[in-house]
Amino acid sequence: MSKALEKTYDGIIIGAGHHGMVLGSYLAKAGLKILLVERRLKYGGGLSTEEVTQPGFYHNLHSINHFHITETPWFKDLGLDEKVTYLTPRYELGQAHHDGTALVLGRDLEESVANIARFSKKDADTFREWNLKAEKITAQIFLPERFAEPLPQAERDALLSQTAMGREFLEVANRQPIDVVNELFENEHVKLLFLFKVSLFGTWLTDTLSKTSPMGSVIRAFDLESGYQLCQGGSFNLARGLMETFIAAGGTYEPQVRIDRILIEAGKATGIVLADGRTVRARQFVSSTLDVHQTFENLVGRAQLPDAYKAKVDNFQYTKWSLYGLHLALHESPRFTAEKFDPNINRALKWSLGAETMEDLYAAHQDVMAGRVPKIIQFGAGPLSLLDPTQAPPGKHTTYAWHIMPIAPEIGTQDYEHFKEEFADKILETWARYCPNMTRKNVIGQHVYTGHEYVQEMLNMREGDIFMGAFNAEQVMYNHFGYRTPVDRLYMSGSACHPGGAISGGAGYISAGLIANDLGIKPWWKPTDARRALEAAAKAG
Repeated sequence: MSKALEKTYDGIIIGAGHHGMVLGSYLAKAGLKILLVERRLKYGGGLSTEEVTQPGFYHNLHSINHFHITETPWFKDLGLDEKVTYLTPRYELGQAHHDGTALVLGRDLEESVANIARFSKKDADTFREWNLKAEKITAQIFLPERFAEPLPQAERDALLSQTAMGREFLEVANRQPIDVVNELFENEHVKLLFLFKVSLFGTWLTDTLSKTSPMGSVIRAFDLESGYQLCQGGSFNLARGLMETFIAAGGTYEPQVRIDRILIEAGKATGIVLADGRTVRARQFVSSTLDVHQTFENLVGRAQLPDAYKAKVDNFQYTKWSLYGLHLALHESPRFTAEKFDPNINRALKWSLGAETMEDLYAAHQDVMAGRVPKIIQFGAGPLSLLDPTQAPPGKHTTYAWHIMPIAPEIGTQDYEHFKEEFADKILETWARYCPNMTRKNVIGQHVYTGHEYVQEMLNMREGDIFMGAFNAEQVMYNHFGYRTPVDRLYMSGSACHPGGAISGGAGYISAGLIANDLGIKPWWKPTDARRALEAAAKAG
């Protein structure tokens, strides 16, 4: 019996993913006695790095590319740069084509504009024009809003409407992203790569067919100064750094904790009841970083919720697709035929491969939405060990392919394990059309990881949803699920809250400020304030 579970704490945080560790670190450093509990033996959630193919080959099974992570307020506040190293590749996005050409976008404006101009001078001019707007919008609107509790829509719109920049941002954000891309660009290859950039982690139309993009993903696609980074040694190193920070701040971590329910007394969350009947009490708050349904149906119970909140839980939406992940240990990193056109394609952090036309993309999307295995192989990938040699043995390499897939694809009477192997072969066949060295002779080992497996390991990823909540206009920004709940002293601090799923740390960071404020604790950090940021943008014109 763990003595940690015999004590009383100021606060209990459920779930040791990155949101839970960020939240716990802030509040522990503020002097609160914090208990962080986790169902699994492992901590870190999607920050998972495993040797699943061969010893010494490190594969990031969930999160790989982290957006602008070293510039987030929590990374800086918690001094994580002393514990965790990030790499910022010069080239962020690459797309090779059957005709031997390639489109590569990097951090340098002139280089990226020149690369686009090889396909369309008009599109290059459009990109240059919009890049100037996007850099300002990202710095003054997108990034501050990403780490602050969203303002009510009317107040936000009023503030943004005070400047030409804000009005243009609202106009674009209120349109369907795919319509904006189609209107701005003429070249098919340019359109495809921008859809890849607009969508969060691949060319997935489910993200870009949303009626609007209130978070501003379309605008962000034109920004080059912020971008994706790679955690040296593997994504788990960010989790390690966060846990070290939490423990150093005086926090208590307890793995393999089976919770029966959140204890609610007189309408207040006062602790957790374990599966063995023991109770661990929280004097001031309980916070869940789990998904909406685990939290409110399993741990709180519908009887404890007002009818309006029950409806909110029932209407919460998950993405309609899952991921098929192919993780490879290689002799050589992928080498593109298109390197003759642009040698930098080999070193781009993220590759978009398979779709050659918008029609290809629509066809793959329609198959997935109908529950079918896509006929057109279209996937995102990247050269991990070429950029970070610590992720593979000397002279060897790792890479991955992420393909969208229905959580329960129509495969008839075919055995699922056989389907996984067969689809891996199709991915390699497609890859070899762009990279002649991507044959079975180059593969040392492979690991296929699909929604069938990860929903059993990561219960938060209900229905195969890696984001734990759909990124549609109905539940992002001012429509997000919310940090405070109808149960007094019970908070939500996970991916259902703004800014949503993926590795942002946003929900944990924002929750820390809200909880500190509710408890009357003066924060030792300076929480991001969306109102102040938008007012400053309005004054700057």
